[in-house]
Amino acid sequence: MKAVVNNPNPEKAQPDRAIRRLERDVLRMGALVEQSFRLSHQALFARDLTAAEELPRLDKKIDRFYRQIESDCTSIMISQAPTAQELRCLSAFMQLVRDLERIGDYAKDLAKIAIKNFPYPPHASLPEIALMSYHAQAMLATSLVALADLDEVSGLRIKYLDDTVDNAYDQLYQILAYQRDVPGVIEPILLLTLAIRCLERMADHATNIGQRVAYIVTGQRH
Repeated sequence: MKAVVNNPNPEKAQPDRAIRRLERDVLRMGALVEQSFRLSHQALFARDLTAAEELPRLDKKIDRFYRQIESDCTSIMISQAPTAQELRCLSAFMQLVRDLERIGDYAKDLAKIAIKNFPYPPHASLPEIALMSYHAQAMLATSLVALADLDEVSGLRIKYLDDTVDNAYDQLYQILAYQRDVPGVIEPILLLTLAIRCLERMADHATNIGQRVAYIVTGQRH
């Protein structure tokens, strides 16, 4: 990982070290969110209820990271007189972990959907929804690599990847919402409609993370 700041002044070493620790914690939180996303995918598309049962435990860990990172950022802002560049990093970190926390929440929601959907036969649209999930997971992975490398170009490129997920959402919504002659109950269709909405929002938050990486590097909001 590249250092966010590189200040040779020994008086500034303390906030520099604190920010580097925060970077590591954010990436550790990101790894947990990636794991939760993979488990929710496994639960929904492989009908793996054991994976679904893992999500609440992971979500608690993600929430603890979220609260700790926010608290650490606030503490540095108040007590360590950070520079303008350091303040930019801290501000971006606080927004970025909020995006990660929301992705984790949506992963937990997908696991709940998987459990409710388990008794029903697999819907014909599941392969297309699974592909949408893979795209959203790739966006999250790309955003975290951009953060680790502080690569603003890769960070900004994620918003173009989001078009694929948005298009998939629009097409799948049309299929699910306007399906005719539905045999039996409509609950599985409603559940899958909720699932594609979760995936669309997860991709949006991954896009936000990429844009926050660019802000850390350039100081410009996109």
